[in-house]
Amino acid sequence: MDISVEPNGADLQHFIDRLAAVGGGTLLLQAGRHISGPIRLCSGVTLSIEIGATLEFVPDYELYARNSVSVIAEGSNRAYIVAQDAHDVAISGKGKIVASGGAFNTGFDGTVGTYTPSERRPRVIVFEDCSNVRLEGFVIEDSPMWTVHLVRCNAVMINGMKVFNNRQLPNTDGIVIDSCVDVAVSEVVISTADDGICLKTSRSEHGIGHCQNIDVSDCVVESNSCALKIGTESFGDIRDVRFMRSKVRRSNRALGIFSRDGGAIENVVFSDIEIDCHETADGFWGSGEPLTITQLDRRPEVPAGLVSNVRVENVTGRCHGPINLFAERSGGIAGTTLCNVQLTMQEGPLGTAKQYDLRPTNVDLSPPKDVEGRGNAWLRGADGRIIGLVDYPGGMPAVFAHNTADLILDNVEVQRPDPLPPGWNRIALCIED
Repeated sequence: MDISVEPNGADLQHFIDRLAAVGGGTLLLQAGRHISGPIRLCSGVTLSIEIGATLEFVPDYELYARNSVSVIAEGSNRAYIVAQDAHDVAISGKGKIVASGGAFNTGFDGTVGTYTPSERRPRVIVFEDCSNVRLEGFVIEDSPMWTVHLVRCNAVMINGMKVFNNRQLPNTDGIVIDSCVDVAVSEVVISTADDGICLKTSRSEHGIGHCQNIDVSDCVVESNSCALKIGTESFGDIRDVRFMRSKVRRSNRALGIFSRDGGAIENVVFSDIEIDCHETADGFWGSGEPLTITQLDRRPEVPAGLVSNVRVENVTGRCHGPINLFAERSGGIAGTTLCNVQLTMQEGPLGTAKQYDLRPTNVDLSPPKDVEGRGNAWLRGADGRIIGLVDYPGGMPAVFAHNTADLILDNVEVQRPDPLPPGWNRIALCIED
């Protein structure tokens, strides 16, 4: 059954409920402007946003109270579009979702280079405990918070979707794959301030899940945080992940793994990736690193899980920062192989790449009252420096490794300026035990 809706302010939820009552079908939004409040998708229902159609959500957080979800993120527990315990559910089409992110900030903070987000912001799409999910073809613009959040889902296909967010509004991750199994993401284009495609294992009232068998391929990502990322929420295990044949453009960090909680992260491949990494203001995490892997405890009761068996191969491009591998405990990062990595390292305009970044730390969970900044973003200590930023010993190298085990470098070349700029380490490879 199909229902076609003209842009006349109709109650879209009414039509979705009608489709659900007969076992499913497709709701087609015709070309034009459709303004909506909360939408809940049901099993067997496809929301098709046709070419020329825009689905625009009213930017009022309180309006979406009935669209509450189990994982609280940055204080948010609701979303514009929600599906829970559904199967064979989809959003498709060549149209556009307008998410009104500009209504959810309190102004620009030039000291750290970001907008200050409102205390409560909805996500755009959250699917929880769903199977046979398809997201295909449509565009999302100006998300207030995480754009697409998939939680405890399985058999997911995301293809040809585009996300264009404000490049200076924090926490506007493009796609968050959280405790999901059997996910394929392909031919996606993302431009955002925060992480581009990010894997997590959050904890919620449903407990802790795991993330496994995730393929990301043929994507183009621009991010002022980390373009292709695993973590930082890592309560459950994350394994068997492949990022392949993709391009990272105009980004801060390109490839990243961040273990902060109890889950192990293992069997990860980054392969055939072009990168372009630049320095960012210190309000953003990291600065211009082509690859960052960090393992750091942030909760005394939950030691960060081991990161093991990571392979990075056929990576080319340019960067302002070094490859950075940091484990808090000896052997916390084990079995990392870098093969056929060819990079050109240039001096950045800000100098922020000369420090490595350990955020988020345990201080971010409970910021002292007299500390300037925002928890889980940036905090400035009494010395005026951002907490979590550490100077590289002896200056900035090309590769920095601390407490790693079984690190293999095979045909890794990093071209650096000659002569070296001030603050650069004359030793290209810096390994600490």
